[in-house]
Amino acid sequence: METGIMCYGRGAFLPEAAAAQRSTAVLSPPSISKSFSSRRLQSSSIFGESLRTVAKSSVKFSKGKSSSSLITKCEIGDSLEEFLTKATTDKGLIRVMMCMGEALRTIAFKVRTASCGGTACVNSFGDEQLAVDMLANQLLFDALTYSHFCKYACSEEVPELQDMGGPAEGGFSVAFDPLDGSSIVDTNFTVGTIFGVWPGDKLTGVTGRDQVAAAMGIYGPRTTYVIALKGVPGTHEFLLLDEGKWQHVKETTEIGEGKLFSPGNLRATFDNPEYDKLINYYVREKYTLRYTGGMVPDVNQIIVKEKGVFTNVISPTSKAKLRLLFEVAPLGLLIEQAGGYSSDGTQSVLDKVITNLDDRTQVAYGSKNEIIRFEETLYGSSRLKAGTPVGAAV
Repeated sequence: METGIMCYGRGAFLPEAAAAQRSTAVLSPPSISKSFSSRRLQSSSIFGESLRTVAKSSVKFSKGKSSSSLITKCEIGDSLEEFLTKATTDKGLIRVMMCMGEALRTIAFKVRTASCGGTACVNSFGDEQLAVDMLANQLLFDALTYSHFCKYACSEEVPELQDMGGPAEGGFSVAFDPLDGSSIVDTNFTVGTIFGVWPGDKLTGVTGRDQVAAAMGIYGPRTTYVIALKGVPGTHEFLLLDEGKWQHVKETTEIGEGKLFSPGNLRATFDNPEYDKLINYYVREKYTLRYTGGMVPDVNQIIVKEKGVFTNVISPTSKAKLRLLFEVAPLGLLIEQAGGYSSDGTQSVLDKVITNLDDRTQVAYGSKNEIIRFEETLYGSSRLKAGTPVGAAV
């Protein structure tokens, strides 16, 4: 039997899910590329435990003029289903986010129990993969197929558009990094999944600001699902409970100032004097270094701690590695909805047009003053502030 995802939901909104709970059938993406489908994984290698069924939530409706009007106030303690039902009336988006949540829960289990020996597998970009990468990749493709609302999907491991069978009109296209930081799984560091959701059937010729949702799953001492929905204030953290339920535990709406830094690609300081100057500023001003080598936990700490800065800068001999579609744009939406800022040096990463699936960029995420400092130090001025330079730019 091939791999699949089973997601849960209220019958009123997700009628297919209720039937799925009573069935053991699993689905697989209809058109994964041949290079990928030849390595299809068996269900016994993915699902180390059965997917649990979560009790139906009791979402309340307002008593306004329209009986279908939803309460929009999302509260701490809500389940993922309750939160999404309050936050959006788009049943397709609810379905996608719920199914991806099921995939993240299963990936968390597999990461905890994974054998971390290297494999002979390489992706289209030539990066070495660990076996757990392939598990996560397949689970996410299966989840998007099972959602029935995803038209196209692509991943950092399979960077070609895959037809998931959903509608172009009223459906979505999803790009994801199945296991960011997989090279540090064997050291038991925190790793995660990143994904962005775009409306319709396009993943090129769009910007990060066109996303309707973005999220990351963080597999650490706790497993969390961090979500941003366009038009819904804040970035929201859900904790995976023992019974398999996602519970809303934190809302971040402001990223303040604080001396916490995560400097990526430090080799670039060798021939990028401006980046070297910025790093020396952090050290001289006694910033606290909090860098894990994984982009997901380093960016997530800005949201959780509500302060800090993450940088990954290029130089003449150290080219950009971070991919705009799979990593930078989704994390940009999470940071900016949390009240922070992002930059490629001159503009928000959400304003960068995604021309090719493999577009790469440098990036900084953080509070407003940290992004001003980043832009002024590297390029002499900041779009966020006119006048006297600050910090390292002085």
